[in-house]
Amino acid sequence: MFPTHRPRRLRAHPQLRRMVCETVLTTSDLIYPLFAVPGNEIAKEVRSMPGVFQLSIDKIVEEAKEVYDLGIPSIILFGIPADKDTDATGAWHDCGMIQKAATAVKEAVPDLIVIADTCLC
Repeated sequence: MFPTHRPRRLRAHPQLRRMVCETVLTTSDLIYPLFAVPGNEIAKEVRSMPGVFQLSIDKIVEEAKEVYDLGIPSIILFGIPADKDTDATGAWHDCGMIQKAATAVKEAVPDLIVIADTCLC
């Protein structure tokens, strides 16, 4: 027996419709990845990811400003340190690549959410 009436209880109120609607993805949901390298004025393309660059901190700050102006509210920083050691001291050192990049970005774009990747490699 097939029902003759189709109850639409999940469509009765705007809040319920919003809760069960299809996924809506906007720029405010995005996290923009940035790869930090030591130096100045560096923008080196990552061969395995065309259009993606390893950037020096000065370039990361420029990119972060542009990203924020486009409506993307957050970035994630991946550090590519010049020197690595077995204790991963760059991950906790005050002068580490990510620490410097995060500080510079927050000074330039205070409202941007900055996520730091802690690579212990």
